[in-house]
Amino acid sequence: MSTAAAPARTLRAGTVLADLLPFPKLSASLEQGGALTRTRDIALVVGGAALTGLAAQLSVPVPGSPVPVSGQTFAALLVGTALGARRGFLALALYAVAGMAGVPWFAQATSGYGMPSFGYILGMLLAATVVGALARRGADRSVLRTAGAMVLGSAVIYAVGVPYLALATGMTLGQAVAAGLTPFLIGDALKAALAMGALPAAWKLLDRKG
Repeated sequence: MSTAAAPARTLRAGTVLADLLPFPKLSASLEQGGALTRTRDIALVVGGAALTGLAAQLSVPVPGSPVPVSGQTFAALLVGTALGARRGFLALALYAVAGMAGVPWFAQATSGYGMPSFGYILGMLLAATVVGALARRGADRSVLRTAGAMVLGSAVIYAVGVPYLALATGMTLGQAVAAGLTPFLIGDALKAALAMGALPAAWKLLDRKG
């Protein structure tokens, strides 16, 4: 009689990609006491904030708009999806608070909270939480669901960032949409396409490795 070998790892519901990353064990006592989990979470949160700050430096000014095209929005959505809602929120909160305190890792190596584009950073914090919660429900495991999560996350960013831009600059809402949303739609579509390919592919690779 033959039996099928059980997979070495079950990609169960409620798991996000960061839960499957290898992490060195410190000691049995630390693991039993939960210190290993806390250390892992801290490392992921700090890494997520640093990744967002690094991606923000991939920035191109948009003529006529105070908001540049940058990689930080894509990084924020990727961090939220990979880390899950709680760690994604904390990573973007760390990114926002450190930048407000003077760390020059907002787009174009800026810091502080006085720039008109700061609303987008607040929107990213919320969006990372939303897509992280969706990822816990498997939203990043297929192309179509990943597309839906990225579109929703982007919508959350703009829902906060565009009104903030209007208030900060004195623009009308229509002017803020023209300056702070319309120029970025093509780039957002390309970022969503990248996520649609990368995230489900990562899950398929992990599933094959079992």
